[in-house]
Amino acid sequence: MKIKSYFLQTVYGLLSLGPFLAGTSLAEPGELSLSKLKVALKANKNPEKMLDEKEKLAAYLSEKLNREVEVIVPTTSAIILEGFANGTIDLGYLSSTDAAKNADAATASILLIHLKNGKPHYDSVWLSLKEKDYDSIEDLKGKPVAFASPTSTSGFLIPTRDLHERKLIGAGVGGLEDFFSKTIYGTGYVSAVEKVLSGEAEAAAVSDYVFLGGNKYLNEDQKAKLKIVQKQGPVPSHTICYRKSLSDSDRAILKSTLLAMNDGDPVLRDKVFNGKLVEVDEEEHLKVTREALAIAEDLEKFRKKNSWNQNLIIILVLLGIALIFFMRRATAKVKS
Repeated sequence: MKIKSYFLQTVYGLLSLGPFLAGTSLAEPGELSLSKLKVALKANKNPEKMLDEKEKLAAYLSEKLNREVEVIVPTTSAIILEGFANGTIDLGYLSSTDAAKNADAATASILLIHLKNGKPHYDSVWLSLKEKDYDSIEDLKGKPVAFASPTSTSGFLIPTRDLHERKLIGAGVGGLEDFFSKTIYGTGYVSAVEKVLSGEAEAAAVSDYVFLGGNKYLNEDQKAKLKIVQKQGPVPSHTICYRKSLSDSDRAILKSTLLAMNDGDPVLRDKVFNGKLVEVDEEEHLKVTREALAIAEDLEKFRKKNSWNQNLIIILVLLGIALIFFMRRATAKVKS
């Protein structure tokens, strides 16, 4: 009897410790097993201006899931990638570019995406000052331009893909630095547009909703000074990704909770996620983004190769000058 009692006590003890060892709570069937949910929102504007969104999303999810929820806005997408990998981030609202990188690294997959005007994609645009005489990307040749960031889908990759498809850049043609006089990279949509407003850049590549949407990014005075030079796309819409190590039941609970926002709180949904949330085929959704990433990778290889060739030419020229100098010096010594 003592052996049986000791065995039962041991089993019960291990069961009670299990959740703490696994970092989860004792969940009832149909409840989230996580004791705390951590959500990351990629900053597409000034992180300080996203404070209200963070707090309201955390409060909404905490109420629906009956769990502590922390919402963060990391300064870089690399932090989210690392968080998915080490299990410190559970959900992330990411661009399709970041979603593709996480999927390729097998750290996360797409849970849901948002629709923009009823579609799973939107456009990228080039913005310039209204008084400028620019009608297409060709008019910006030899001009300084600003990209939202070097990792932005609509603010870099898709515009670069468009330039490549128009055969304005590429191997044998030249890179971005050959077509434009200067390329400036911002820290988001607003910072890129501010380069145009200040006169530092002639045009900026951003998402169409930055200009065509409400005043979430630009105020009416700023918009009044701008115009769309050109549209390009499609840009696959942003994604909500989950870390791959989440259980199937937790993933299903989080999906149903987020989908419930479509009817439960569409105002908060639009403020945080920019539109109706739906399920999607991951491979199909990321197809265009992966094409753009491949083009950007080829252009970077071309840039490095071209840079090496230019450096080699400079070295050879300097060696030639040095050789001429020493030959003349030796000749002068012989004559003397």
